[in-house]
Amino acid sequence: MPKQKTHKGLKKRVKVTASGKVKHKKSGAGHLMSRKSSKLRKRVTSSTTMDRASGVKALIKLGK
Repeated sequence: MPKQKTHKGLKKRVKVTASGKVKHKKSGAGHLMSRKSSKLRKRVTSSTTMDRASGVKALIKLGK
């Protein structure tokens, strides 16, 4: 049986922390920031960890 390939698109977008959580950037921060409120801009530009179920799926795709 061949090995599972790493999902290259996901590998570029997430980082696995030392404790095994999956860290990612929030959506909506690419462009058109001038029309968004400062409260929303602050919330969107920060990174966060995935919820447990999504994190497990991501780790499987990353081969970890």
